[in-house]
Amino acid sequence: MSQHTGNGHHESAAHDPRHDQDPSHGHHDPSAHAGHSAHAGHGTPDGIDWDAMGPMLEQNAEISRPQYEEAARWIAGLPTAPQVRRVLDIGSGPGVVTCLLAETFPGAEVVAVDGTPALLERTGERAERLGLGDRVRVRQADLPDDLGGLGEADLIWMGNTLHHLGDQRAALAGFAGLLRPGGTIALVEGGLQPRRLPRDIGFGRPGLEARLEAINTDRFEDMRAALPDAKRESEDWSALFAAVGLEPQGTRSFLLDIPAPVPEPVREDAVIEFGRWREAFAEYLTAEDAAALDRLLDPADPAGLRRRPDLFLLSARTVHLGRRARARRAGGGWRGRGDRRGRKAGFRRSDGVKGRHASAGVSGHQKVP
Repeated sequence: MSQHTGNGHHESAAHDPRHDQDPSHGHHDPSAHAGHSAHAGHGTPDGIDWDAMGPMLEQNAEISRPQYEEAARWIAGLPTAPQVRRVLDIGSGPGVVTCLLAETFPGAEVVAVDGTPALLERTGERAERLGLGDRVRVRQADLPDDLGGLGEADLIWMGNTLHHLGDQRAALAGFAGLLRPGGTIALVEGGLQPRRLPRDIGFGRPGLEARLEAINTDRFEDMRAALPDAKRESEDWSALFAAVGLEPQGTRSFLLDIPAPVPEPVREDAVIEFGRWREAFAEYLTAEDAAALDRLLDPADPAGLRRRPDLFLLSARTVHLGRRARARRAGGGWRGRGDRRGRKAGFRRSDGVKGRHASAGVSGHQKVP
């Protein structure tokens, strides 16, 4: 998987170039991948104009930034939080979340991992603009094949990435093996698909967005089934953490609530998303729903997205945490499970990436031991 996952972050039949821009992801919607690219692992699509796509991905991630900031602060403030010296941002896209993580953990090296060189270049440029260039690194990787070369980490951020890998359990076990003792995986999966319009928009059959979401869900299932080594997995993320040897550390959802009237970037983003749905879902839409989307996308229509005053944005992202346990030494103190050096037996040590470019409103519940 060439991972452009976001954080999420591009799917055609299962992938579109916008970090889940073909909304073929069911409840894993395009906005859920803001800031990350969807190809950390299965083939970068051809013919994509990344010079045009990159700014759109960045704008989408900036809109969702408050959710990511709340999530990062939650992780940093947990009593079980590890000392974070190295972070992997898996499926980093244009690097908005990468840089946010570098700001949240000022003592850490943060490595953006993605499959698209153009997006990694944007990440490097963004880091330099923000004065983070000395701590942000980029790594082009195809996952899961290149997973073993990413090096150890204290925090692994996976923003809507895992569902782009066919065998999610095996992939999660691989990432768990990269954690240093006490390290944490932050898995962004699920949440609530964005809503932008009232149920009744004044024309067409009420409930348009709900029907688009139903189409999206079917397309997501098709995408998952087409992945290499695809295996069905119950989306009980805490149970999956436990199955790969991690201790579940809690789940929390982060709300994005932008009421009408929305600022212009949010309006522009809505036009882009509805335009993608109109194109990607054309064969699945009823004539009435297709006509409603055409009206919404008409810049001259007073009831269109560019002009209607009732456009809003409401969504939720859910973050699940799993931690690698520490085991007490026989003589006191702590070490990681594995060999006596505190490293997991059989795992190759890595010192990380040396150069800038290296190949190879919050709701929820929390369980803190």
